[in-house]
Amino acid sequence: MNGAKEAEAEEYHSKDFEWETLKQEIEDDPSLRYHLPCPFPQQETTTTTTTRQPESIRAWQRFHIQHSSGKFFKERRYLLKEFPELVSCGEFCRVLEVGCGNGSTALPILRGNKTIILYACDCSNETLERAKEFVAASNLVSLEHRFHPFYCDFATIGFPKWLSCSSCREKIAQNSQTCFSDVKEHVRTHVNDLCSMEESTCCLGGMDFVTLIFTLSAVPLERMPAAIKECFSVLKPGGMLLFRDYGLYDMTMLRFEPERRVGFREYMRSDGTYSYFFCLDTVRSLFVGAGFIEVEIEYCCVKSKSI
Repeated sequence: MNGAKEAEAEEYHSKDFEWETLKQEIEDDPSLRYHLPCPFPQQETTTTTTTRQPESIRAWQRFHIQHSSGKFFKERRYLLKEFPELVSCGEFCRVLEVGCGNGSTALPILRGNKTIILYACDCSNETLERAKEFVAASNLVSLEHRFHPFYCDFATIGFPKWLSCSSCREKIAQNSQTCFSDVKEHVRTHVNDLCSMEESTCCLGGMDFVTLIFTLSAVPLERMPAAIKECFSVLKPGGMLLFRDYGLYDMTMLRFEPERRVGFREYMRSDGTYSYFFCLDTVRSLFVGAGFIEVEIEYCCVKSKSI
């Protein structure tokens, strides 16, 4: 890492202001009251969940194709400051990045740890091709050898068994006295290069880390519990899930017009993509409910400035 990049990483911080102060400002502003929590009709919520998923996936595919140049998404170098475990973990740790997009998260992780092995999935084959190109453009051969992208819509069909099969989950659970997710098995689609990615006759044996970086917010709220249980099910005992996503009253949320609100803290962009905005209690409830133990959870409050 050169001096300029090092300085950029060092400047990362997460407490420009207190979230409670922002909350009070929003609640006191009449023009922003349509963002305040209020229940939506259950029938409306159920209908949008059951009918929108395929179209939402297509919308995200179009979104990533439109912004495939890489200029729209900058490398998330701050992640190594936010999650230093990705740098300090032992050799050949396995990481599963869920919803890798064009590779803006994958590249800094691969650069920051020269032995880490990254498996990255997305629900768009076109997006995965952009991620491969993005990593390849780094001109570092070792990165490509440690980067294994594959197609997977984890919120709908779950993860493929080659990550962690049912038999291995049971054995690990017995040896470590750790309970894994009881999420039901679904029919899963295996990737074409499965053989090259397997290290045993059945599966990889689980992941050391799972990252959910601005991915869960695109999943319908009703599907989130099952999706998080899927993440839990592929982690080794003691493994960690690293989560970062849109917080309640994020500037992205406040920019939405009233007609863009389609559910409880949920909005639809003009291009058809959706985003949910999380409060700490919701995050805690979702992840603890899936079997996780809370280590740290807080709002990241950073002011953005145009230069």
